[in-house]
Amino acid sequence: MNLLLPLHSIVRWAIVVVALAALVRFALGLIQQQAYDKAARGLASAFSGLMDTQALLGLLFFILSGMAGGFALRYRWEHLSAMLVAVIVGHLPSMWKTLPDGQRYRNGLIAILAALLLVFLGVATLPGNRWLP
Repeated sequence: MNLLLPLHSIVRWAIVVVALAALVRFALGLIQQQAYDKAARGLASAFSGLMDTQALLGLLFFILSGMAGGFALRYRWEHLSAMLVAVIVGHLPSMWKTLPDGQRYRNGLIAILAALLLVFLGVATLPGNRWLP
């Protein structure tokens, strides 16, 4: 369990980096009316994959530390709930494969921004400053 929380902390920064790259790519693709290419698909997949990894690490930490008496803490349930919704929202771009390129970029941009907002809100439920490593 001593390894899970630091890994969970490291993965969040990978999510932030990939999300920023995806937001830039999606915004440029939307503005320049580019084709939804391999790079855009790769960034969307990397974002959702990292969100899945983060969710798995978080669930493991939640369960293992909860067995030590942490299940009753309200902020942990709030964090878990917000993050699970963020993971679902982070997967939405994969549902829009049949849409025109412009709509895929727009919807992907909105989905990633919404997922990041949910992540921010979920982290804000935790006590202390969780944005620092």
